Amino acid sequence: MINQLYIKSNQKMEICVKNFQIQINNIRTGRASPDLLNNIYIEYFGSKVPIRQISNIVVEDYHSLKINIFDSSNTSLVNKAILNSNLDLNPVVLGKDIIVPIPGLTEERRKNLIKVIRKNAENTRIYIRNIRRDANEKIKVCLKNKTIGEDQEHSIQNKIQKMTDKYIKKIEMILIEKEKELMKF
Repeated sequence: MINQLYIKSNQKMEICVKNFQIQINNIRTGRASPDLLNNIYIEYFGSKVPIRQISNIVVEDYHSLKINIFDSSNTSLVNKAILNSNLDLNPVVLGKDIIVPIPGLTEERRKNLIKVIRKNAENTRIYIRNIRRDANEKIKVCLKNKTIGEDQEHSIQNKIQKMTDKYIKKIEMILIEKEKELMKF
């Protein structure tokens, strides 16, 4: 049971770090990347569908993306979804294609993006600490029920703390790397 608790906590913390990585990968650095549009969905035949499933997204040049929509009747839906995505993008419709210019980053915009990234990092750290807290509470219940001894309790709590420290360090490394990337001119 204790091993399962450790494994589950490890998996949850890994998912938190992966989600953080995905969040900051979507924060652009002035370069065009199809990944920028990964989290944009449209209503298509009654269900939410990612833009990637109904179109082909390619890098037109360093500062623009070209979206070739398979069914031209969806062009306005995709355009509206991009405008409403909080990515500060202004797509241009050309026939059934959409050109998405990626504006360069100003100093002020870079600093705002770093604040957003730091807030996301802190939220992820909080999630990881909550996972640790939940695991430690379950360990205390096991001790209270006398399924484990005090030595085992201290041992597993130390292992969970080391695991927590490892994942928080991963978040720090990802954060530092992204800050460096954003501050390049």
